Formats: sequence, structure tokens, C-alpha cells
Amino acid sequence: MQIAKVGLAAELLAYAEKHGEVVVGLAGAGQMGTDMVVQIGLMPGVRLGALSEVNMDAARDALLLAGWGKDDIVSTNSANDIDRAIGNGKVVLTEDFRAMCMSGKIQVIIDATGNPNIGTLIALEAFRNGKHVVMLNVEADITIGRHLAAEAKSAGVVYTGAAGDEPACTVEIMGFAQSLGFEIVAAGKGKNNALKFDATPDQYEEEARRRNMNARMLVEFVDGSKTMIEMVAVANATGLVPDVPGMHGPDATRDELAQVLCTKADGGILNKSGVVDYSIGKGVAPGVFCIVKPKHPRVLERMADLKVGPGPCFSIFRPYHLTSLEVPLSAIRAVIKGQPDMEPVDYPVAECVAVAKRDLNPGDTLGKIGEYDYRGFAMTWKDARDQQALPLGLAESAVVNRPVKAGERLSYENCTPNDDFVVTKIRQRLDQADSRFADA
Repeated sequence: MQIAKVGLAAELLAYAEKHGEVVVGLAGAGQMGTDMVVQIGLMPGVRLGALSEVNMDAARDALLLAGWGKDDIVSTNSANDIDRAIGNGKVVLTEDFRAMCMSGKIQVIIDATGNPNIGTLIALEAFRNGKHVVMLNVEADITIGRHLAAEAKSAGVVYTGAAGDEPACTVEIMGFAQSLGFEIVAAGKGKNNALKFDATPDQYEEEARRRNMNARMLVEFVDGSKTMIEMVAVANATGLVPDVPGMHGPDATRDELAQVLCTKADGGILNKSGVVDYSIGKGVAPGVFCIVKPKHPRVLERMADLKVGPGPCFSIFRPYHLTSLEVPLSAIRAVIKGQPDMEPVDYPVAECVAVAKRDLNPGDTLGKIGEYDYRGFAMTWKDARDQQALPLGLAESAVVNRPVKAGERLSYENCTPNDDFVVTKIRQRLDQADSRFADA
């Protein structure tokens, strides 16, 4: 029995029949990148054109895992050669993301590098060459996402967060709730891993190997940085804010969410409605949620009757996010619809700042997110600005110039960001332009 294509699958098939397959360029062959190499190969109407990666062995292994034959893989750093190879049905392995972005055959770039500065360089190069960008690199998005969104609009292309990642999944169910006229009380995610603020890679090497992950990336999840990053991304795409610095992060189960992450007036812990937060309670991870409040007693009655919960607030819940497996959908929608799944609003909302994991001394040069020196911490943009807090995306390679105790926030007063990074330069310009919002 043949099952008819419906929804986006039908739209993609129609597009492919008329224009050919959607051709994707991918930057990064870590865990997420490898997943996408495999996933894209299983999807009709879309194909991988090129994979950019500095670790060529890892990239080649990803392509072979996805079913590409050795003779089907072309290694080149030439845009013309990339186009020629794609036209011949091959897939390209390249160390030069610029060549990938310059390829005339590639329509959309997915950044899965996780590095704020590299992600910025890739996005800007893609825009210069008329390519849409899917930013799985949330670390870059929370640092200068508004700038990248503006650059994309100027170039007439799409800049979007990635489907399947928790921020875009959260925004998706928020849009559903808003379309029904609900008040948005809170939105967020369940935290997947045990929360250990001082986690370091050496403590998680064995688990990382077992899970086929990079230990640094695993620690970025465990120490809470990724949760803070993702909730700040949601805030910056919606206008929701952290209710308190670091958010509440209650131990609320899936069934308890709507009675805990609601305002104090409704029996919960929130000081106000319209916030981002997360839960470490049972049954919430790996899902995302939106806590809503009906505006009419008849609707409240119906929600209770439909067993959504007792009210007065209810949880709209998506019990899964498929991370890298869903990301290609954002690439497809960018190309065939010209629509983002998630993009920053055009004003500052929230900030993910850096907090010291250990005592830091003058002269120390900071490592990467998920290593030994610092972790992420969510705040409102105004609070972070008032305290001169250092954005997490600028912490890598920053130099400490005053003693900082473990648990203290890094700031522009005790750290100097690396001015050689383009992300630092752009963020400086963004901060200067944002001064008009400081007293708003």
C-alpha cells in the first residue's frame, strides 16, 4: 500500500520535482553534524552537497557512515570544484567553509560547530553569498543573533534557529498557544542531564565515550550552560524574560508544571507572568512546555474537562525534541518557503553571562564553554548590562585581569575579551547601538 505524502513532505516533493533537490552545506561533523549527515541521506527531496570540517577523518567517517561510497566523496577547497562534484552526484569534503558558502549549487548552510566566533564567520560568509543559514550554534545566536538576523534580511535570505533543538521547539508550541489566544505564563524545557554546576570534562570522559559524545560538549549540558543558553535564545526570540537571575529550575514533574511555574497569585513560584524557565522534575525532559492561562472561564472549564489539568494554568507539552534529526526541516523551510522557524526579536531581552567554575587569577586565558573555567548563567539584558557582566559567547580566550572567586560572575571589569575575534567586534558595536534601550 502506498502512503500519500502530506504536509511538508508533499510540499518538498513538489518543489524537488520542479526545481531539483534542496542542496545543503553543513559545517561541523561532531555528534550533531554526524547525525545530520546520516539523516539528510534518508530524506526525500533534500541532499547534502558539502561538509566543512577541520577534522577530515571525522568528516569522512560521517559520510561513510551515512552510506556514501569512497568514490563518491570529493575533497576540495575550490568552490568551482564543489559545484562540479555536486553536479556529478558526489558529496564534497572541505576544510574551507568559505568555499562551501561560495558554491553556486548549495542553497542553505547549517552551522553545527558550536563555536560562537566560527559560527559568526560562517553565517556572514553565507549571507555574502546569498545563502540561507540554519543556526544550530545557539552559542553564536545568543551573542549576536540580532545582528545576524539583520544581516540576513539585508541580504534577502533567511536566518533561523534549528528545528528539533529545544529553543525552536519551545517557540513552536508558544505560537500554537498564542494563536488560540492564551496568556503565556512561562515557557521552557526539562533538563536532560543531572545538574552539576562545577562539572569538568575529566569527570565525564567515560560517559562521553559511552554516549559517543565529546566530553566538553557533555559538560556544557551537565553544568547547566546549555540550559541557560537555550532559555536565553527563547527569551531573545519571544520577549519572555528570566524571572530571577539563573531562573528557578524547580523540581516540578510533568503533571506539576502548570501549578508550579505560574504566578504566586495562582499558587506558583513566579513573580510575574511571561518568563522562561526550566524544570529538573521527573517526566519533563526531553520535552518542552508552555504554561498558559485561559482568558475566559468557559475556556478554562473546557481545558479542565479535556483533562489538560486542573487549572487555572495549564501546560501545553511537547514530550520530545529530535535535535539534529529535525534540523534539516529548518533548511527545507528556509529554501522552499523563505520562512524561519525561530529568529531573534529586534531589541535586547536576555543575556547568558559567564560565571567562574573555579578561582581565576590575573593572566589566566579562559578555555571553551564546557571546560574548566566558567559556565553559563541567564539574566535579563538590563541586569547584565548594569553589572557589566561578560556574555558567555565572549568568554573563550578572554584574559582575566583581576582575581575572580568560584561562583562569581565574569565581567568587563575582571576580564578582557579577545578583540581578534569578529564576534567580539560585532558585539561591541551591538552594545553601543543598544545603549538607547538602557533606560527604556
